[in-house]
Amino acid sequence: MMWDVLVIGSGIAGATTAYLLAKQGFSVLVLTKAENPHESNTYYAQGGIVYKGPEDSPELLMEDILRAGAGISNPEAAKIVATEAEEAVNEVLLQAFGIDFSRNDEGSFDLTEEGAHSVRRILHALDSTGKAIEEAAIATLRRTSGLEVRCGYHAIDIITLDHHTRYPHRMYLPPTALGVYALNQKNKRVERLLAKNVVLATGGMGQIYLHTTNPPGATGDGYAMAYRAGARLINMEYTQFHPTTLFHPRANNFLISEAVRGEGAVLVNKYGEAFMGRYHDHKDLAPRDVVTRAILSEMYATHEPCVYLDIARLGREKILARFPTIYHKCLEYKIDITTDPVPVVPAYHFSCGGVYTDMYGQTTIQRLFAVGEVACTGLHGANRLASTSLLEGVVFGRRIARYLASTVSLWKHQPYDEVPEWLETGTETIDPALIYQDWALLRNMMWNYVGAVRTKKRLKRALVDLKNLREDVEDFYRDTKLSPEIIELRNAVQTGFIVAHHAWTNRESRGAHYRLDGEET
Repeated sequence: MMWDVLVIGSGIAGATTAYLLAKQGFSVLVLTKAENPHESNTYYAQGGIVYKGPEDSPELLMEDILRAGAGISNPEAAKIVATEAEEAVNEVLLQAFGIDFSRNDEGSFDLTEEGAHSVRRILHALDSTGKAIEEAAIATLRRTSGLEVRCGYHAIDIITLDHHTRYPHRMYLPPTALGVYALNQKNKRVERLLAKNVVLATGGMGQIYLHTTNPPGATGDGYAMAYRAGARLINMEYTQFHPTTLFHPRANNFLISEAVRGEGAVLVNKYGEAFMGRYHDHKDLAPRDVVTRAILSEMYATHEPCVYLDIARLGREKILARFPTIYHKCLEYKIDITTDPVPVVPAYHFSCGGVYTDMYGQTTIQRLFAVGEVACTGLHGANRLASTSLLEGVVFGRRIARYLASTVSLWKHQPYDEVPEWLETGTETIDPALIYQDWALLRNMMWNYVGAVRTKKRLKRALVDLKNLREDVEDFYRDTKLSPEIIELRNAVQTGFIVAHHAWTNRESRGAHYRLDGEET
């Protein structure tokens, strides 16, 4: 079988794209490597999604996006997102998915504010917005005809005309995506899944770092697959760290939403001093890269492993009503946020770069699209504005669906069907000790050398060590029987090397790419 569109990923970006295409009559297959289709970065997003507030305008939103992007955001992408935000949210999230966002006593949307926003314009569902979106999105996909969701399928590589077909004149034609090879985790077989269009919606890469807010599945699969297929990747050095995750040995860097500071919580050091005023005029609502570095500076200055977030000043009633998830999660670790300061540290959160796309999600490979965090439209520039990530997935998923519908005559025919089945070469059984050690090496290298603060010497060391690790893992991959563990490790190491290389070649210090010895911008 050949599908019209194959979407890899079931988060907000993939779900939006798949749903809107299926509603227009196209056959759509959605793949996710998770056993549960809800599992995605989207599901764990707490804060919210940009909408439109009182006294707001597309022009004002665009200004905020560009300001947060530290001077290199793509103005065209920023204008598109700012202009289409309200309409896209209305059409997809409110009407199609039927999401019940939080409302105030008057029945209007309870809009909140987050860092670097000029006005209150953030829609939320208490403090578990992503969960509400993802559950509604998957429920909608499951009842949409012409759309199939397959869980437990781990994409290995994008099938391309020049790499995988036997077409004799392939070298004279543009690089073209034809589908993917994917490991069916139930029967351990690799399946050849052909499609006239492939959409990468694979999310992020947080697991390549020692500390991250991302879930276990965020192993950089989409970046690595696109790179191996020959697609262009840009801005990969702009890795955003979230300033506030719960500092506790068992909390796995549980995210403390920026919306908490938007409602009035304040960062303090071990002496109880509010310190953000020393670093930025916007204090606790400064851009995330500024807040992250401020926290690290305070930690170094006070010789403490964390700083603290004073949420108690909001009052018990407001905390329980507005942030129930955060309250109960912290209580599991015997931290009562209505009375106690919350220990917090930065952790890797989001990639501002990714697979280069135009304003319709097209990559530099024909019939290969990318959307969401794995893509780079240039919207985020060097530092993402809070709560624009979910919005970007909706806006550009909608644009991809519209573009494919308007150009159907150009892609409906797929002439290249000489794609061989997958040839298994590895015979050895996977060694879990090697997997564990390689992951530990990768995460520590990325955290220490390619983290929130970088130098020439750190990056040089990273490139040497990552190159050696990548070669070792490629040998490991070729010799071992395919499994999700080796696929993810291979992708993660490749992605880490790409990030380090981009950081090395960019001598500027800008936004989320902060170099102590970098050129001032």
